[in-house]
Amino acid sequence: MAARAQPVTGMRGLAVVPSYVVMQPTTLCNLDCAYCYLPFRAADRRMPVAVAEAVAASVNPWAGSERFSVVWHGGEPLAAGREHLAALMAPFGPEVEHHVQTNATLIDDAWCAFFVEHGVRVSVSVDGPRERNGDRVTRGGLPAYDRIVRGVEALRRHGLPFSALAVVGRPGPGLATELYDYFLDLGCDVLGVNIEETEGVNTRGNAHDVAAVTAFWAELVAAWRRAPRIHLREVEWSLRYAAAVLDGSADDLLPRQLDPIPTVGHDGSVVVLSPELAGFTDHRYGDFSSGNVLVTPLAEILAGAAGTPWVGEFLTGVEACRSSCAYFGFCGGGHAANRYFEQGRFDGTETEHCRNSKIRLLEGVLEHARDHESPAA
Repeated sequence: MAARAQPVTGMRGLAVVPSYVVMQPTTLCNLDCAYCYLPFRAADRRMPVAVAEAVAASVNPWAGSERFSVVWHGGEPLAAGREHLAALMAPFGPEVEHHVQTNATLIDDAWCAFFVEHGVRVSVSVDGPRERNGDRVTRGGLPAYDRIVRGVEALRRHGLPFSALAVVGRPGPGLATELYDYFLDLGCDVLGVNIEETEGVNTRGNAHDVAAVTAFWAELVAAWRRAPRIHLREVEWSLRYAAAVLDGSADDLLPRQLDPIPTVGHDGSVVVLSPELAGFTDHRYGDFSSGNVLVTPLAEILAGAAGTPWVGEFLTGVEACRSSCAYFGFCGGGHAANRYFEQGRFDGTETEHCRNSKIRLLEGVLEHARDHESPAA
């Protein structure tokens, strides 16, 4: 069932104030997952405290008026160690929420105490049951699953709520139900599902059969509806959009300006829109950064970020999506990194990621609704 195009008013460049900031406390990861996009995950390049202090100088005023999040992410944030991570968090004010995306293999009782002390919200990367985690291995090539589960058990033992993020490499019949049931038992309160993306150093193809991907999402909706005890990120996004279309408020779901989503690298460099671009360079676009917080305040960098050459090219691509894609009202124009790593530039339109995780997602939700609609009275 195809979605109908909806009129969507224009977005005018980038917002000056982001909704959150991504921080890279270290490039190092203790795992070597086959689908990882990070280029320097074998190197321990740690963020100096001076970088965190510079970021906090802009973030703390933003957090004074409403909730603001700092997300510690990529490589493995816990590999920076508790003492260093605490030092990086210290400059941020009490209104700032700290989140960490972790593979959970290092989580123990001491880390759980750290999370409590610093009010850290935890999201765990795990791809489902043991047999679904073949791509998640240690640097020695050994399965990481048992270590992941031990970390999750520590979180549960301490009564700490956590989210989960799963990567799906090959959507197929029965998989969605298996995954949803697994995460119900795991005990997470929020689940995000990513179909594997071709980006960064991961060059594996991500083209899939249209019917298979649509059926995967439809099956996931069905599994969730049978037991809606956890928040299912992608499905809830889709249902919110469908409801907005029905009541005529779909325009209100997309912001008038794009969230810049600044990622602050270990060295203080700032990449907007797509964390996955950090650490890469291109002969046309340079290192993709819009500045460095050790030289220029983050607020000032974001105020001028739309002038970064590749960002302007991306905004042109967003407008091309607006004028050509029936799904623009749902996705808002896709992600910069997916365009670059799939197409080699930023002003293209539909990507395989769009097809897998936006178009087929919405069609799967609509397909489920069609197949389970009540018969007319």
